[in-house]
Amino acid sequence: MPPAGSVALIAGGGGFPAEVAAAAAAAGRSVHVLGLRGFAARQIAGQKVRTVDMLDPAGILAALRAIAPACVVMAGAVTRPGPAALGSVFSAFRNRAELSRILAGGDDRILRAAVTLIEDAGFTVVGAHEVAPGLLAPSGVMGRTVPSETDQADAALAAELLAATGRFDMGQGAVVAAGQVLALEGPEGTDAMLHRVEAMRRRRVRLEGRAGVLVKRPKPGQDRRIDLPAIGPRTIAGAAAAGLAGIAVAAGGAVLIERQALLAAADRAGLFVLGLA
Repeated sequence: MPPAGSVALIAGGGGFPAEVAAAAAAAGRSVHVLGLRGFAARQIAGQKVRTVDMLDPAGILAALRAIAPACVVMAGAVTRPGPAALGSVFSAFRNRAELSRILAGGDDRILRAAVTLIEDAGFTVVGAHEVAPGLLAPSGVMGRTVPSETDQADAALAAELLAATGRFDMGQGAVVAAGQVLALEGPEGTDAMLHRVEAMRRRRVRLEGRAGVLVKRPKPGQDRRIDLPAIGPRTIAGAAAAGLAGIAVAAGGAVLIERQALLAAADRAGLFVLGLA
């Protein structure tokens, strides 16, 4: 359980920070939003956002000290800065070998380094799902469309694939259709992967009707305070355009952004949404 009291929300882009802020406020918490410049909206959950620069950790820490929150949450999308910018951000790591590992590593290593900087300054970092547990995917079918046995087999294969590749700090998503692996998510993200599958279906892979499943799940050993897999209405649109039959996510290990709109869009498109236990 996260400590009781106020929450400092370091917000990136997209609608997820607003959902976290609204859920935490509804639970009786005072929420202070620090929006990352160039990513966060100017207003989140009805309140003005204090803008901070992702490349200015000293400024972020100063803002956190002024707030003195019980805990800090990081939520929302950001674009990975270049190596020179990252080197500046993490120059506080005096161990040069550790700094080299951070700069050469994937997104997980960079996010963990950011958490370390915040925690070393005396703050408690918790996951968005800890202050807003209602945003996590439940187990089972969530909409009107039910996956077929083939769909469930494809989902199981994709989940097994992600369990194997996740330790290499690769993406959190994969697409499998009729037992064939069509795509594994890389640094480009889920939306770009689905565009890739859409183009593949047009040019190279012939499947009858809607076929294939997008699966998203955390990487093995992933720090669930940061970068939990998420799907939203845009994911439904991408999966539909790619000709998929549905989406499966780890129950309790993935976030549903704009849940009602997401499920309504899935029902309209005839796609299933499944929480994998």
